[in-house]
Amino acid sequence: MNKSVSRRNFIARTGLATAGVMVVPRHVLGGAGFIAPSDKLNIAAIGAGGMGAGNTNRVADAGENIVALCDVDYARAAGQFDRYPKANQYKDYRVMLEKQKDIDAVIVATPDHSHAGAAIAAMQLGKHVYVQKPLTHNVYEARKLTEAAHKYNVASQMGNQGRSGEGTRRLAEWIWAGAIGEVREVHSWTNRPVWPQGIGRPADTPPVPDTLDWNLWLGPAPERPYHPTYLPFNWRAWFDYGAGALGDMGCHVLDPVFHALKLHYPVWVQGSHSYDVQQMWKRFDNTETYPRASMITYRFPARKGMPPVTLKWYDGGILPEWPAELDGKNIPMEGGSMFIGDNGIIVCGTYGGDVQMFPEERFMEYKDIPRTLKRIEGGHEQNWLDACKGGEPACSNFDYSGPLTEMVLMGNLSIRVPGKRLLWDGENMKVTNDEGANQFIRREYRKGWEV
Repeated sequence: MNKSVSRRNFIARTGLATAGVMVVPRHVLGGAGFIAPSDKLNIAAIGAGGMGAGNTNRVADAGENIVALCDVDYARAAGQFDRYPKANQYKDYRVMLEKQKDIDAVIVATPDHSHAGAAIAAMQLGKHVYVQKPLTHNVYEARKLTEAAHKYNVASQMGNQGRSGEGTRRLAEWIWAGAIGEVREVHSWTNRPVWPQGIGRPADTPPVPDTLDWNLWLGPAPERPYHPTYLPFNWRAWFDYGAGALGDMGCHVLDPVFHALKLHYPVWVQGSHSYDVQQMWKRFDNTETYPRASMITYRFPARKGMPPVTLKWYDGGILPEWPAELDGKNIPMEGGSMFIGDNGIIVCGTYGGDVQMFPEERFMEYKDIPRTLKRIEGGHEQNWLDACKGGEPACSNFDYSGPLTEMVLMGNLSIRVPGKRLLWDGENMKVTNDEGANQFIRREYRKGWEV
């Protein structure tokens, strides 16, 4: 298959572009192709190096078959190629999905800008998907992935592993039991970015390494010269590729908030951020990377017996003001959330763990309340594997993680229009009071990589 063949043409060639065609997974069909819980899944990894290596190793350790590894940089994936010598190796996931028919499920652990295309291509072929956080690069893509998981009836999971932990569940149980009263205000923070942001495009154009297919790495993003500043980690800073500090950590830090407070779409979002150090008294107008630090306010309406709530996000070293009750307490400065209720405060860490309640008398009163939420056994990847084999939907399936990602990435939209309160029609994915802001809901896709 020629590398210039688009994903749309690739789908058409495999007979799946016709309207109304439904690919039904084997676990739905039953019979000879049915994957019993005791059977092994054939799993492929797209983005086999880096974060994808950890996901792949955990599903292999669970006893599943690793049958294909795809990475645009063979040097980056070399360790995984050595670890799984029987797995077929690819650079282009479209070629892999067209050629290799024995794949049951796919891990997508590429940079953010390539998540949606790879995941949708896999789901269109009836393959279950595990997609790293943030689920997508922008709000539009999150909605598309949620819809695709339904349409193709596949098991899905986003890689926000704290969702499978004890802390998120205990925190929700406390709040739902009224341990701190009504929650009307939440503050969440991260120490990210730990990579350069607020910078311009590099001027020099060094040669592309022999092991890297730069065109495939760019995928849907606009063409630009290769530069090592983007790879393998700092791409998170760039509007074209990543989702900044909020996108990188928001699906971890904000997950316990989204779950415990039963959030959905905000009614408005307003963002502000640091100035470019080179333009100290001018408005930040960097069109290349996210700012060094930002503060974002979300406002949510009343829902399911809970009052309206304001959520404030801080990154880049900005922290909320701590109430007096937290003086001298061990607050997780690297990231976490603080729920302020009418009768107390709950604090948790980045992944929803290390849950603390203040005042301590309320903790003593509520620490032994019954568990009402089912716990996840075996970890986040195992939770997905169980769903692939016909079990309950995974805890961060796209019905949950799609709307969570939309909420998170609305914050990134707000910092593109700093200082303005953006009124949000979540059902229709539209800013209603600033037409220009709507350009940031989705991206322009390079020809051949449309989603």
